[in-house]
Amino acid sequence: MRIFVRCHPLTVLCITALMLFTMLSAAAYAAPIDTAQVVAEAAVPTAQVAADSAAVVPVEIAEGVENSGGGLKNVLKNKFIEGNASFMSLVALALVLGLAFCIERIIYLSLSEINAKKFMREIDAKIEAGDIEGAKTQCRNTRGPVASICYQGLLRVDTSIEDIERSVAAYGTVQAANLEKGCSWITLFIAMAPSLGFLGTVIGMVMAFEQIQIAGDINPTIVAAGMKVALITTIFGIIVALILQLFYNYVLSKVDHLTAQMEESAITLLDALLKYKKGC
Repeated sequence: MRIFVRCHPLTVLCITALMLFTMLSAAAYAAPIDTAQVVAEAAVPTAQVAADSAAVVPVEIAEGVENSGGGLKNVLKNKFIEGNASFMSLVALALVLGLAFCIERIIYLSLSEINAKKFMREIDAKIEAGDIEGAKTQCRNTRGPVASICYQGLLRVDTSIEDIERSVAAYGTVQAANLEKGCSWITLFIAMAPSLGFLGTVIGMVMAFEQIQIAGDINPTIVAAGMKVALITTIFGIIVALILQLFYNYVLSKVDHLTAQMEESAITLLDALLKYKKGC
């Protein structure tokens, strides 16, 4: 029981998502398609197929009208099953895991943001008044990387300004690395989603040629089945990559904003400490 308690929340999310899409794949394959039947139907003469199509089209239109109230949910579910659930599950899993890392980064970066200019004005005023301990206390009680690098600089207030600058710069590098933690996983899922879609495309083409080989004839119905799987998986893979790319760019914009705040605050802190040392 302790093992599950100590697991990282993202690990639990990954396991849950994997179980969800495994069950979804099993449900999609609950009624497997009879390949021999498909081939036999594909061998029907062209005239008979045209006659049957003319009779079926009105029925399909009527069913489409009845099911139109299902909305986007039913459309996505149907396309998910039509696009070969094994590959579609992998694409959907990439979306879930990628969004999990994106949301985690967005929450972390949002909590790290503060009003840096107001904070530095208060720190500057305390340093100018000689209240170094008060400035340290305010830094400890404030969240975010800006307060952290200021606290590191204040800890070395008795050393030379060069040592303070080196300490602030080194600690700023550590904080910047913490801000970008997990971004490599997001880029991994951005690259994986279209790759899985293209893999589904290749598999769909192979399925089409295998069915043509079994039927011994090139029939549009057989070719269309494999091509449909190929195109649906490719479309969904590209859509997932686009969604994750939007979130990733938003994360990068917040990282750049916080990095700029850290650099500006470090300069303000060094100027304030330099004035304090000259006054002493």
